[in-house]
Amino acid sequence: MKKILLPIFFLILTTACSSDEDKPGHDPSGEDQMYFPANNSEVWETKTPAEFGWNQNAIPPLLSYLEIKHSKSFIILVNGKIVMENYFNGHSAATPWYWASAGKTLTSAVTGIAQQEGLLDINNKVSDYIGTGWTSAPVDKENLITCRHLLTMTSGLDDAGGDSTTPEDLHYLADAGTRWAYDNVYVKLQDVVAAASGQTWNSYFNTKLRDKTGMTGTWLNSGSEDELSVYWSTTRSMARFGLLALNWGTWNGTQIVNKDYFKTVTIPSQQINKSYGYLWWINGQESYHMPQTQVQFPGSLLPDGPKDMFMALGKNDQKIYVIPSRKMVIIRMGEAADEENWALSDFDNALWEKINAVIN
Repeated sequence: MKKILLPIFFLILTTACSSDEDKPGHDPSGEDQMYFPANNSEVWETKTPAEFGWNQNAIPPLLSYLEIKHSKSFIILVNGKIVMENYFNGHSAATPWYWASAGKTLTSAVTGIAQQEGLLDINNKVSDYIGTGWTSAPVDKENLITCRHLLTMTSGLDDAGGDSTTPEDLHYLADAGTRWAYDNVYVKLQDVVAAASGQTWNSYFNTKLRDKTGMTGTWLNSGSEDELSVYWSTTRSMARFGLLALNWGTWNGTQIVNKDYFKTVTIPSQQINKSYGYLWWINGQESYHMPQTQVQFPGSLLPDGPKDMFMALGKNDQKIYVIPSRKMVIIRMGEAADEENWALSDFDNALWEKINAVIN
């Protein structure tokens, strides 16, 4: 009996080991523990594509494509370690660049922090924190709008006002929760957090999120009082936030954002646009809406991207791709790949074709 069982045992053990090595994101060196770069340090551990068995012949075409498409930077992390880091067109690791709407996800995270600290409840009315009259809607309609509606792009306010979030540009179109529209009214959450915390948005953001992850960067605008602030940082700082997202709000053993809250970004936040969470885009759903349209399209947002991927997407192709199944974060910063766009473009799928050729 022993002579029969022993070979079977080793066969099972060998099969189990082989299956682990075939898992996406598996580190063949055996160092599967998640890595976090130290705060206040430029040191960041690396791995090579060869150590993951990636197709190295497909790397030059990927990099060439990124450069041609006006990219400034590109990073791939696996298990927190840098596997690829490339800069183009005069950019460098020390050069800041704007996040555009990819920075919406920073507001989502900080709103979650304020909620876990008991400063606000996302199910409460926005007017509970910043008073009435922050829109041009009738008061009874304005009071329908909760912080959750701002997180999910379902405020019901007119989305044709551009970047302005002054009351005269925030008109009632539909009851909150009945219409999805990609708009910058979400930024009122920053006012909510400031009012609820008794601090400026910048101060609360810096102490509760930026500094705890070792990020650098700042919120900037061009000087107009009603213009949106946009976050600027280095590419590595964007990668740090992507790594926080990959780990569901945990940074090197410290829970910065509530895990349950952070996981809500990976599921549909409402039923109108099933590919949208709390200011994050979600792949692998049955349908989606594009910015600035009320048309519903069938199928997954990015057919060539991993189904479990969630994304921070910004104007002119600023990207944070988070892929839990591969323990992977991918960053792209730069000018618009083809032409000016809101958050999504044909570039996303084309880029994923090139990435898949490398990592698969």
